[in-house]
Amino acid sequence: MSKYTPMFQQYLEIKEQYKDSVLFFRLGDFYEMFFEDAVTASQILNITLTGRDAGKEQRVPMCGVPYHSASSYIAKLINEGLKVAICEQVSDPSKSPGLVEREVIRVITPGTLVEDSILDAGKYNYIASIALYGDLVGLSYADVSTGLFRLAEFGSAEDSVVDEMLRLEPVELVVAESMLQNPLWDKIRARFPNIVINTVPSYSVNYNSCRRVLLEHFGVHTLDCFDCEHLKAGTTAAGMLLGYLKQLQKQSLAQLTSLQSYKAEGYMVIDSITRKHLELVGEKRSKKTTLFDILNFTRTSMGNRLLKEVIQQPLMDHQEIEERLDAVEELKNDTLLREKLADRLAHINDLERLASRVAFGQANTRDMLNLKESLGQIPQLLELSRDFRSKKLVCLRDSLDPVEQVVNLITKAIQEDCPSSLTEGNIIKAGYNEEVDRLRDFLTNSRQWLINMEARERQRTGIKSLKIKYNKVFGYFIEITKSNLENVPDDYIRKQTLVNSERFITEELKNFEHQAFGSEDRLNKLEYELFCKVREEIAGYTAVVQQNASAIAELDVLQSLAAAAVKNNYTRPTFNTCRKIKITEGRHPVVEKSVGEENFVPNDVLLNQDNQRIILLTGPNMSGKSTFLRQVALITLLGQIGSFVPAKKAELSLTDRIFTRIGASDDISTGRSTFMVEMSEVANILYNAGEDSLILLDEVGRGTATYDGLSLAWAIVEYLTTTLQAKTLFATHYHELTALADNYEAVKNYFVAAKEMGDKIAFLHKILPGKSDKSYGIQVAKLAGLPRRVVERAEEILATLETSKGDTNKRALPAEQRESKGKRYGQGPDLEAESLPPQRNCSRGQSPLMEETATAADQRDGEQSLVASLEEDIISSIRDLELQNTTPLEALNFLYKIQQDLRKGMDGKPQE
Repeated sequence: MSKYTPMFQQYLEIKEQYKDSVLFFRLGDFYEMFFEDAVTASQILNITLTGRDAGKEQRVPMCGVPYHSASSYIAKLINEGLKVAICEQVSDPSKSPGLVEREVIRVITPGTLVEDSILDAGKYNYIASIALYGDLVGLSYADVSTGLFRLAEFGSAEDSVVDEMLRLEPVELVVAESMLQNPLWDKIRARFPNIVINTVPSYSVNYNSCRRVLLEHFGVHTLDCFDCEHLKAGTTAAGMLLGYLKQLQKQSLAQLTSLQSYKAEGYMVIDSITRKHLELVGEKRSKKTTLFDILNFTRTSMGNRLLKEVIQQPLMDHQEIEERLDAVEELKNDTLLREKLADRLAHINDLERLASRVAFGQANTRDMLNLKESLGQIPQLLELSRDFRSKKLVCLRDSLDPVEQVVNLITKAIQEDCPSSLTEGNIIKAGYNEEVDRLRDFLTNSRQWLINMEARERQRTGIKSLKIKYNKVFGYFIEITKSNLENVPDDYIRKQTLVNSERFITEELKNFEHQAFGSEDRLNKLEYELFCKVREEIAGYTAVVQQNASAIAELDVLQSLAAAAVKNNYTRPTFNTCRKIKITEGRHPVVEKSVGEENFVPNDVLLNQDNQRIILLTGPNMSGKSTFLRQVALITLLGQIGSFVPAKKAELSLTDRIFTRIGASDDISTGRSTFMVEMSEVANILYNAGEDSLILLDEVGRGTATYDGLSLAWAIVEYLTTTLQAKTLFATHYHELTALADNYEAVKNYFVAAKEMGDKIAFLHKILPGKSDKSYGIQVAKLAGLPRRVVERAEEILATLETSKGDTNKRALPAEQRESKGKRYGQGPDLEAESLPPQRNCSRGQSPLMEETATAADQRDGEQSLVASLEEDIISSIRDLELQNTTPLEALNFLYKIQQDLRKGMDGKPQE
């Protein structure tokens, strides 16, 4: 290392400690990068790669960015998954005769950002940690930019931890090195392929050391005050996360003022599949309208973020739900109060992130003024909330604190029109500090002072040509022509002799020069020091400001839900304890907005534990079956977040989980087909649903051959009926399933009405009791614009199928599909522990549906006849095709139609 210059030796010593980070090395007004860091950064940031002499060796790669605009460059590096270590000059270069002292003051990662210009205002920026303690899994997460810090503990069910992480969407995960060998790690890595992973040594991760980190940070003797002393896995995860953050930030993390523990069972479980199917929140760049978009009338960034959390965490505590509903109803009924409240909230900045930047020592002058403006709205909020009656609103009002000390301090110390830079001066308000006033007055009046001195000296000496001048070499001086030298006073000190004049100084002018040369620098430094002291004093109020932020965010969410209830014509739901869902004229909150409220057809639904626990819903494609399923789930969810719901009347019961199996596609990343994805999702439902769950199943079994799919769908409904006891909506094209309603009292048939008008069809979107006897697939194909020839051929094939196989509603399942290798139903590999009761009025191994079983030979004969007919038609189509006038794309589409016709002919339904 001796071959490098002292500065490069210093750089390499620091870089050695931060090998995994891009080192931003402060040199004057730039952050410089060297060696491999420079090469990497120049490519990502698209900046010039140059070189610099480093000593005896050749020039080393170098690139740099201005320190005052570094945030945008840091953001690009962070988005690429890199760490950035900020190395600052910690000694004054003007007072350092040798090498300036430098040290890393902060390491920035995706989960430790506090810069407002980089963060998404509408989303929390979570960094999470996972720790194991015996059979328990601890999860902790924090948002350094808002001061939020939480922990939870889960049993051995690994999927629960993964689902919770999928809800949180952390940008960074911290784990012990030993975790990488745990089976749970494979699941996490598979579900979070792009998350930034950081490990800590396993020897440092144990309950006692992690607990000690928490105790020292919060200055307490026990964690009982956070209700987590008994949560050893959760405590380990939280302590590990806090220790990691302290190591990176080199600071106290004063914005983490509290630790909240929560229990997963306190909220409805919504797994990642259900969140996706119900389109609750959506992604930043998605243009799809989501439930959040419909409910979002928030006026603050804090409320915006909290509303997303509320939507994804429906409550399981009935009292808490009713308290939220009471608050929403009070604001809904008082339009003037709600609008005034919203107007005040609109003047409040992001208090959570302002408080964190102040505590973190990152707040600038704009932040301080925004903090003052935001806190200044609280007295008016208190005045507006004076007559609150509901328990929740009164509690929020009582949580508000104007923090007048902070407002007064900022008002007294910080100028309103000051620059955002902290080093350019003009920050501190006049009258706050005597020395600032004196220096500022001196700089403002220095020119006039020189004019006055020049006039005074002319009068004292009688030399009318006397002038006070300045140049960079000699500074300030008095110039007197040689003809007037006899009048020079004794206190003048000769400084320079010229051909026609001489230059002098006086003690008074010398003192002025000394002040003038250093006063601007001294003023800027003094103003910066005073600002930092003000910021440090305000940081002492971080917990109170965060308390205000939390109350304001919740108040914003409540007024947003109230506004949504008014604008969307929602009604207050009621809750029962008999596990009944009864919705009158329910509507889909998102779809009704897209089609227009006047065009949306509302529907009723009843689900109970007695005689209507499962609804089998049949009807045409595009008729609204999927919309109806989602609608029931969304109304249930809305009720449990404490929102009014889109219905004329809604009586709900507490639902612990919502499961959905709606639509599917291949999972290319894991090599799973559409059908495999579908069956995996159904298996998850059958293993995890309980009697308080709500299940939505749409077209289960469509991803495989018709008989296979029908057999599976039939077995699944039976299992739901006899074993799970969960409320279920099951939409299907398998009309054979409607026979289940004859065997099971809890199963009821409903269909979506459609009206035929000649060869056309109109979807009425009305859900009625009974069953649909037709799928209207060919009519839907007409609406989709399929060529007439294809539609006509499809009608011929349908007629052939119905003739060869008999009435579809009486079509039989082969007996071998009911019994395999001598095993009774319920003894298959997936559900071998369960044994269902024999079906009523059935011979062994059969149900009423199976009474007219076609023989395998009959089926083969019919299929062979159909295939022969199809082959003749296909040969004719190929013969008639004009290849010279056919484009490659048209040829591909032609081939695809032939394939689809063949598949329809083989089993009556196209394969997916």
